[in-house]
Amino acid sequence: MSAKGHRVFAAVYDRLNAGAERTWLGNRRADLVARATGEVLEIGAGTGANLAHYRGVERVVVAEPDPAMRARLRSRLDRAVVPVEVSDAPAEHLGLPDASIDTVVCTLVLCSVADPGATLAELRRVLRPGGQLLVLEHVRGEGHRARWQDRVTPLWRRVGAGCHPNRDTLAAIERAGFHLEHQESFDPPKVPAIIRPFVEIVARPGS
Repeated sequence: MSAKGHRVFAAVYDRLNAGAERTWLGNRRADLVARATGEVLEIGAGTGANLAHYRGVERVVVAEPDPAMRARLRSRLDRAVVPVEVSDAPAEHLGLPDASIDTVVCTLVLCSVADPGATLAELRRVLRPGGQLLVLEHVRGEGHRARWQDRVTPLWRRVGAGCHPNRDTLAAIERAGFHLEHQESFDPPKVPAIIRPFVEIVARPGS
């Protein structure tokens, strides 16, 4: 990523998702974020699409390392009704104390972090015992679709700001030592097959 970030992607991101945000994606975000409690960390907060959905939490730290995305996120801070702190930390090195966070929110970001294993280890580190990981993500398909995702991922990464449509994020979460409390797989409407299925996950750090 350049020092200026993914400026073109950031500029078109909200317009690309506008239809989904008005329907299924916005509804999914609202329902997932409503589960957040206590001290909250959101990684890869992008343009701030989740900000308006937080309620009844103590504070939200939104980590977004891409400067182009972060600039748009800052313009949305007035939509939040809870205290928000903006961080430029990457997901792999958050700079937060151990066991300092009650809820981690990840929406459409684990597909594009540089190192999923290191990211999930870092999230487990900062979560308090009994804390929760809330995830909304597109994941690797099966059979022919998975093979197709493998073939197109090198190009998709270049045009999609590092997005990997072939990541098996569900397996990565389990490998990182999280216990799945809730898991739902679904195919949202009008979404390209290359970035389906989606999953909604609530997980907790194992003992």
